[in-house]
Amino acid sequence: MKSAKVTRVFFTVVFVIFFLVLLWEGYKWMGQQTDDQWPGTNFGLPVATNDTIMPHFVDVVGELTAEIRDGQSSMPMYAFLLKKAWFTFQEAAIGFILGLTIGMGLAVLMSRWKVSERGLLPWINVSQTIPLIALAPVVVTWGRNQGLPDLFSISLISTYLTFFPVAVSGLRGLQSPDAAHVELMHSYAASWRTTLFKLRLPAARPYLFPALKLAGSLSIVGAIVGEISIGRKTGLGRAILEYALRYAIFPERLYASVIGAAFLGLMVFGMINLAERFFMRRTREVAS
Repeated sequence: MKSAKVTRVFFTVVFVIFFLVLLWEGYKWMGQQTDDQWPGTNFGLPVATNDTIMPHFVDVVGELTAEIRDGQSSMPMYAFLLKKAWFTFQEAAIGFILGLTIGMGLAVLMSRWKVSERGLLPWINVSQTIPLIALAPVVVTWGRNQGLPDLFSISLISTYLTFFPVAVSGLRGLQSPDAAHVELMHSYAASWRTTLFKLRLPAARPYLFPALKLAGSLSIVGAIVGEISIGRKTGLGRAILEYALRYAIFPERLYASVIGAAFLGLMVFGMINLAERFFMRRTREVAS
């Protein structure tokens, strides 16, 4: 049963990638045949199909195996991107852990005292309206003044994006138990702490894991934006910035680095998905 499910997932992913490549190449072929206009009309296509704007998929994949310079050494681009992705992953992981801790702390606080929910929740929502590109240099400048390494400052930027979905979904999950179940805990003279760990946190799992998947992806986004904002020499953000500046010469390299960032996000999503299956299975085993 497990092998059949894995096979089904594998072929689904392959089909989706094949469909996207077919759509990309089909759109590019149509545009080159009609001089970037919709067939039979004088209306232009929304995106030009020349090799600078839309390089062929084969060229992008081929660029991943091309030799590039990295300091005094040379290496295939896929190895270069893996090296950069490792730095970004470290920053995102720290940001994710901090965001999870802060988000759950706020959720527990707001579920414990209603006055804190009314006072904090609006500001938690307002915090996400601050442009990240403007916040990043402020955070890094503050971190440098405090003697903190840039890695930690970029992690704080990831934390800024990560804590929000955890806090909101965590609060909803902690408030999800039925009133009858809460009354039953009260009838046993259970303390608030016991109710939290025995009832509210287990009930919050179905709400938390979707938020954690979103938070994991946002932690990667925050790390990359932070790297781009401060010009950090390591990480995928630096690679994306460098290839964006040389886009007219090497458009395939920018697409390849973006694909690398996408795969890093998928890897983090998959790790959280595996953790969800493990904990939910344990929950079902205990319940049975």
